[in-house]
Amino acid sequence: MQWLNYHHLFYFWTVAREGSIAAASKSLRLAQPTISTQIRALEEALGAPLFVRAHRRLTLTDSGRVVFRYADEIFGLGRELLEAVRQRPVGRAVAVNVGLTFVVPKLVAYRLLEPALDATPPVTVHIFEDRLSQLLPRLANHELDVVLSDAPIATESNVRAFNHPLGTSGTTFFAVATLANKLRRGFPASLDGAPMLWPMPGSLLRRDLERWLSRQGVAPHVVAEFDDSALVKAFGQAGRGVFVGPTAIEAEIRRQYDVAVIGRTDEVVERFYAITVQRRIAHPAVSAICTTARDELFSKA
Repeated sequence: MQWLNYHHLFYFWTVAREGSIAAASKSLRLAQPTISTQIRALEEALGAPLFVRAHRRLTLTDSGRVVFRYADEIFGLGRELLEAVRQRPVGRAVAVNVGLTFVVPKLVAYRLLEPALDATPPVTVHIFEDRLSQLLPRLANHELDVVLSDAPIATESNVRAFNHPLGTSGTTFFAVATLANKLRRGFPASLDGAPMLWPMPGSLLRRDLERWLSRQGVAPHVVAEFDDSALVKAFGQAGRGVFVGPTAIEAEIRRQYDVAVIGRTDEVVERFYAITVQRRIAHPAVSAICTTARDELFSKA
């Protein structure tokens, strides 16, 4: 029986992920000729070329893409195996590294992460906030265990990862009490010309809000645009305009920011996802996050 050399496969997989032998050399701390030799050996063993050079970068051939998909699955299963059998010292905290996109409301983020904070044995949660495009490479490099996002990873993404839907929620419109009292009657038509604190253009929520308001014949006055959900609420709390939030955490938003509800709609839906490099979630803290989100946070949304 002919055996596959997994060292060769790992070097190929790293080069494919990094995009060049030079980048893989830094990642693996190996000389470039060594990596090139290993990849040639793998190509000879498989009987097919795996890369072609294009514009100073290595591009996967059709065979290379097939091998990369299998390699990704193989090494992903290897990581799951380690997680399943690793013996952790009693009493020491387990770490979970979480990527969080700016647009996920901070109250939603807290509610999602709460099960990890209360886990037994103790879990230390490390949170890294950024745009999804910046978090995905860190996920692919296994610097993060999970990314929490309002958008799934696109099918055309270069990062091979899996979307785990957590739940959905309708949308509530909030403002300080004096402004909310003026706009509540006749909602949503009352929002025409009203001061609005908007998510950034290009976000899924902004797109859906604009489409819904357009169907209502409503054009609010955009006061400011944000990619940070906490900053939106700070401006709203100061009375600078109307802002939106998930209906699932409506009570928490009202209480924490001392604002009132103008109206609600189930036609603008916010969706939340956990994104991992594993098809089956192995990390116990990530599993707890997903289970609680589906069974409690979004179960009635």
